[in-house]
Amino acid sequence: MYHQHMRFALACALLASVLVSSLLASPTSSAGGMVLGHPLSKRSFFDIQCKGVYDKSIFARLDRICEDCYNLFREPQLHSLCRKNCFTTDYFKGCLDVLLLQDEMEKIQTWIKQLHGADPGV
Repeated sequence: MYHQHMRFALACALLASVLVSSLLASPTSSAGGMVLGHPLSKRSFFDIQCKGVYDKSIFARLDRICEDCYNLFREPQLHSLCRKNCFTTDYFKGCLDVLLLQDEMEKIQTWIKQLHGADPGV
């Protein structure tokens, strides 16, 4: 139990430091669109550089991870940074850690590989 709490605290610290670094590097950037109520359309799929096979249910599941992460931190840029490059960024990895989804990594990697069109390296 202690180990799980420590891992959660470290994941939160990592995600927070990445967010702060991002905000300091680009203080004038905007959230880049809606955070909630965003479309899960095929266009949105291509907008985040997915080049694999579009599957709306898989896309929605991965997007939900980013949405849950956003709901935890309420940082407007987090949702789009999590989805960026078809769910292959360090932000997405940080969200997986913070949301304690490591047990589902094999399934999540398969989903990303299908949408991304290549091994995501997540």
